[in-house]
Amino acid sequence: MRSIVASTKLKSLEHCAAEVADGDTVFVGGFGHAVPFALGHQLIRAGRRDLTICRSGADILADQLIAAGCVARVVFGWIGNPDIGLSHAFRRAVADESIDWEEWTNWSMVLRLQAAALGVPFLPGRVLLAGDTPVQLPDLKTVTCPYTGETLAAVPALQPDVAIVHAQRADEEGNVQMWGVVGDTAVGALAARRIVVSVEEIVDGEVIRASPNLTIIPAHRVAAVAVVPWGAHPSYVQGYYTRDDDHFRRYGDVSRTAEGTLAHLDRWVRGVDRERYLSMIDTGTLVDEATR
Repeated sequence: MRSIVASTKLKSLEHCAAEVADGDTVFVGGFGHAVPFALGHQLIRAGRRDLTICRSGADILADQLIAAGCVARVVFGWIGNPDIGLSHAFRRAVADESIDWEEWTNWSMVLRLQAAALGVPFLPGRVLLAGDTPVQLPDLKTVTCPYTGETLAAVPALQPDVAIVHAQRADEEGNVQMWGVVGDTAVGALAARRIVVSVEEIVDGEVIRASPNLTIIPAHRVAAVAVVPWGAHPSYVQGYYTRDDDHFRRYGDVSRTAEGTLAHLDRWVRGVDRERYLSMIDTGTLVDEATR
């Protein structure tokens, strides 16, 4: 009988980022929790251009990608600095018309991604039937429910070229597990044509199989996995480390100007490797022992 040897999906951070090409539509995972900062920062270092980034609620990683000149278009439900305030680089880019943008709602973005994950052209919903957002979406259509006669929005599918995701753990085959606040990470990843992942640690396949309910992305959908401890900093990862609120506050202050934003990118992204990055944060005060 022929033996079957499982192939490893383990790659470097640089290799994972190379799965994203100029001009791609990129779903950025994380919903306050487990935002893929390390992967996003590697896209900046690699000089990616003309990306369309999409997600329901985008935070400062999206703002940094915009400030770095990586982004041509943003498709979103919300964008800002969670618990702090505005997305200043995004606002400047909109004001000077250096990017295109398409604003939906958080739930309609989830429906768009879910439709792509299911392989259907749209999903019906009671969203986007009132208010000012539908006016900004002239191509949005409605459908009549064949069962009730109710008029519903026909929310179109959105299929990203690639999803970038951070999670707690995976095995070498690429089975990815996440727990805590998953948000739209799983549906956004499964909507994409290919998926690249960074994780806090690689575990044996037996660990994955012992808790199959935690697997949000199966191995056959994953292109590559990189082991990147603290890869979601300054966001948090349940069971590993807490949110670095001071970092978000500092970014909120410095990003009020283009010069301050670029200086932040020079210090925290362009001018550092992972070893240097980790030396710049106080990891001891952020370790989340309570939920390990």
